[in-house]
Amino acid sequence: MEVRTERGLDRLVNFSDATVAIAITLLILPLVDLAGEVKSESLGSFFHDHLSALTSFAITFAVIGRFWSAHHRVFEFAIAYDHRIVTVNLVWLASIVFLPFAANILSNSSGEPSISALYIGTMIVTSGAAAVLDWLLVHTPGLGNPETIARLQVSTAVVFTCLLVLSMLIAVVFPVIGLYALLLLLLAPAVGHFWSGRRATRT
Repeated sequence: MEVRTERGLDRLVNFSDATVAIAITLLILPLVDLAGEVKSESLGSFFHDHLSALTSFAITFAVIGRFWSAHHRVFEFAIAYDHRIVTVNLVWLASIVFLPFAANILSNSSGEPSISALYIGTMIVTSGAAAVLDWLLVHTPGLGNPETIARLQVSTAVVFTCLLVLSMLIAVVFPVIGLYALLLLLLAPAVGHFWSGRRATRT
């Protein structure tokens, strides 16, 4: 296995940060296009008429921010990388860049299950790729910092991904619930703590 240099790792992280920054910037572009309508109506009417677009922006901004924060934390444990890290990280970035597109479709939809599935499904790819990155750093000698890598819990991303899958199934099967199914993610800390406790007990 070829392990790359520390300078290469810095470039990988910087490239990822720049891509996430661009994705977050793209979120605001649909609202910029709508801003011209403020001239012909009051600000209150504008917010009322475009509440779905504003809500989609706020939620997706928070989602991307959360994914970036987790990604940033994971790479704090890395001291090197290999081709698998690069490949999985590109998958992670592709899903991040796709989220503004999915959010824009969502804001212009009327709650169709397929649109909810597209939006949550994109998040599943992001979270799943993050789980694979965690696993590679923990289980590949030489990639993670031996002094701190034990603190990286792969189960966190796995639990989050599983809850996203469950949320998507609920949103598709019960369209009336829709994206409210994402409230299941609030259970992630409790489920992760329970899972870690069970593993510690078995050990």
